Amino acid sequence: MYKFYALSIYLHISINAEKRILIMNKRKKYKSPKIISNRLNEPEVPYTQPLSAQDVWRLFKETDKQFKETDKKLKQLSELFTSQWGKLMESLVEGDLIPLLNARGVKVYRTQQRIESKQPGPAYEFDILAENGHELVFVEVKTTMKTGDVKYFLEKLEKVKIWMPRYSDMTVYGAVAYLRADKNCIQMAENNGLFVIRATGKSASIINSEDFRPKPF
Repeated sequence: MYKFYALSIYLHISINAEKRILIMNKRKKYKSPKIISNRLNEPEVPYTQPLSAQDVWRLFKETDKQFKETDKKLKQLSELFTSQWGKLMESLVEGDLIPLLNARGVKVYRTQQRIESKQPGPAYEFDILAENGHELVFVEVKTTMKTGDVKYFLEKLEKVKIWMPRYSDMTVYGAVAYLRADKNCIQMAENNGLFVIRATGKSASIINSEDFRPKPF
């Protein structure tokens, strides 16, 4: 009786053992898809430690440095664009300047750009100069002209013969040229004896009244 009972237990254990071996072999042959966050076939994301305060501060400084470098590059591009646009405006105005002034009775025949101080003393700069040997017309060119620009230019014109004594015996006139202008500065410029030149996409024109007479400085 006992032998039969022991044999039954042995057979039961052997059968279960064989079943487990078969199941394990099947598992080796077939790998079930990994399930991460209840999604199939997604890469398993390795576990990382949370950032420390030092790591966060380091990342902040690196990001801030990148922002500053980007701002610097944008500023350089802006300055380059402004400089090139200013030169384009000056060339546009200069190209039409001689015939425009001739039509208004100022018989200039020569122009030049960027008249600057090169000697020790007060610093000054004028965008364009048109002249004929006894008359000079200094031109201030602005993309957007404001009343403050007109006031500052008038102050410079009053000092031309002080800054450049070689012109002391010549008649000095002034002109402002613009692409856009504040409402009041056009009338302000004409009231102070300046030629007012409006630049457009392809040319420039003097918009002073027909009876306008420039003021000598």
